[in-house]
Amino acid sequence: MVYGIIGFGDSDGSRCPTTHRSDEGPMTDRDGLSRRAVLQTVAGTGLASVAGCSAFESESDDAASTVEGERAAELARRFAPTLYFDRAEPWFPTDPRPYTSEQDGDTVVDGFDAFNGYHERMADGEPPDPTAFYNVVEYENSPLAVVQFWFYSAFDQFTTNFHWHDWEVLHVFVDTGRGDPQLYVASSHSRKVPNNEFLDPDPEMVPRILSELGSHSSALSVNDVRDRFTRLPEGDRFADITNSAVETIEDLAEIPVAYGLPRDEGSRLPYLVPEYEGAPLYEHERLPSVSREELISEPLTVRSFDSLTEPPSDLPTRETGLVFQHTDRGDGDPDIEYDLVPSSELEHIADFTGPQLSFEFAVPEFAEDAVSGHITTTGAPWNQPRYENPAADISEPNHRAALAERYDAIGAPAEIRTIVASLSEAVSNDDAPDNEGLTTEDTTVESVALLESDPEAVPTFSGLAVVQDVPAGEHRFTVNGAGVAPHSETVSVPETSEADGPTRAGVDGEVPLVARENATRLEVDPAGADSDLTDLAVEDDFAGRLYDAPLAEPDAVYVHGGGAYTTEVRDRDDEIGAFRVNPDPEADTAATIDEPRTGKASLASFLADIAEETRQSVLDEMDDDGDSDDDDGTSGSSGGSGNAIQGLERALAAVVEAAERATERAEAGDRGNADKQLQAVADRLRRVATRIEDASDALSDPLSNAARRRLEQADRRTEQAQAADKL
Repeated sequence: MVYGIIGFGDSDGSRCPTTHRSDEGPMTDRDGLSRRAVLQTVAGTGLASVAGCSAFESESDDAASTVEGERAAELARRFAPTLYFDRAEPWFPTDPRPYTSEQDGDTVVDGFDAFNGYHERMADGEPPDPTAFYNVVEYENSPLAVVQFWFYSAFDQFTTNFHWHDWEVLHVFVDTGRGDPQLYVASSHSRKVPNNEFLDPDPEMVPRILSELGSHSSALSVNDVRDRFTRLPEGDRFADITNSAVETIEDLAEIPVAYGLPRDEGSRLPYLVPEYEGAPLYEHERLPSVSREELISEPLTVRSFDSLTEPPSDLPTRETGLVFQHTDRGDGDPDIEYDLVPSSELEHIADFTGPQLSFEFAVPEFAEDAVSGHITTTGAPWNQPRYENPAADISEPNHRAALAERYDAIGAPAEIRTIVASLSEAVSNDDAPDNEGLTTEDTTVESVALLESDPEAVPTFSGLAVVQDVPAGEHRFTVNGAGVAPHSETVSVPETSEADGPTRAGVDGEVPLVARENATRLEVDPAGADSDLTDLAVEDDFAGRLYDAPLAEPDAVYVHGGGAYTTEVRDRDDEIGAFRVNPDPEADTAATIDEPRTGKASLASFLADIAEETRQSVLDEMDDDGDSDDDDGTSGSSGGSGNAIQGLERALAAVVEAAERATERAEAGDRGNADKQLQAVADRLRRVATRIEDASDALSDPLSNAARRRLEQADRRTEQAQAADKL
């Protein structure tokens, strides 16, 4: 395995939603929300708003000018947020100025200096210099102003991401004529991840931020549960975000598309220990004040994603720790009071520097898993477009549209391209024979998604991977998670997605992951094909289609060793080939398809294989039950039921015979006789269907279930073989 570097970068903008005022009452309560149900409408209008959103305006925003002096300070004091931190948080908002140095004539903050200096100055758990920096701008010829609160942390440690320095921001859009806040935008991990936003907050409520452990991604808290993130309305309590939602077909349930606060929503997040040049960062000689205890605590961390054989199940969820409040707020009983300082006092700092830090991110490839990516680091806020134009950070298109309708200074939202996937886990199916069938279930451990063409990894939330601002074209979409094998596929993003919604990765938007202890590689090499292959699909007898993606070069897919698979390839002429794959769950070797052919011969050969596999299973069950033929041809122990099973076995043998003949005729170029034999296969499969029903009481339930599902597969492949032009 090759290792590389990758990261989330500093928090930036996002997009999309239905909006409501906080005084309009609660939204509809929804119980038992299922991500599986969400997937059914990803292609429809339920996600149209996601697809049509952009942090970039389709019409330009007016210029904004800086508000200074007492007017800016008054706005900052009024909206200075209260911050709630995780009990395990090591890095709180501080002042970077004590760690500045000169480098090539510029003032910089070096990562080693800030990281070590912060912990050196930490006294009895009291964080040094608790500070928030504010910047206020107002749009020309408009009553709309924005108060920005910037929070600096000396370090960022997250799940597969860590970097020196971390800047987070809360934008408060204010109508200075009426004095009412219009919109909160709280920064999430990057411009690829939807921000947490709230339209029309209560003007009497002090903004509250729930800071994510380690990463400091900012979730909003605007209802009466101060220290908990609420994604969906609960009873009379409204949600903490007004981002637009994904609607389900069944019950119109919705999942607002915003990062939120996964550990506060019951999800598990494993953190990694940062390394530099192959050693844990805390061992570096330039960090004498930093020990293992200064990082995220061990119960929340794993050594690497692939150090686990299965997803972790015992990671603690979020607990509230220190509460920060502005010194002039004067209410409540905060643990820490922070100072408000104009960010202009920092603008002499040219950069925040530090070497890249590495971690493992596997990408499945045919020969050996590889890695792609880089780690993005935080730059100075005053060098970013959103510093001068905060509207650039609005990630919810409906929020931007609402402001554009109210204020001429804000441009209308543009369309953006979005990739969406919901993660699940492939597990053994109790209704299937042992090691011959799967099902999928929701995963409770969050993962990380990456587009290699734009290597900025994004964390999942509620098991959803949402990557926004994706250029049109083909992208390699990869998902990694703790204790699961990596998933990777090619995803084609069209020029416009307004009509069809976002681009769905996986199969209809679902990406099933496999625990490493159960994973085996399925390798397909199109170089051995007899035509130009374009697509690869893998489906399990019970779980259905698990992988479906373009195929242009040798590819590898991780599958569960306990599945029974049909692998399908498709070529440029839309001809189909199918291959039966039954990986050995105990074997270390990959299952390989070296000659993935398409056409009648391939499909007929598959029919022979799946019929023979089922016939052998029936024989094995007969042997296990002690059934055998007596001299008179009847079953020695179970009479009629034994005859029914034998009838099924013989019907399957007849299918095998006809399918093998069809294969031989197709390979010999004899189309007429190949089609005649395929018709014989179809006729004999109808007899198999009758025999399955006759033997259903005698067969075990798992084998009976498997036989029916394989019959459905065989019927479909027979029709494809009969329709194939290619021999």
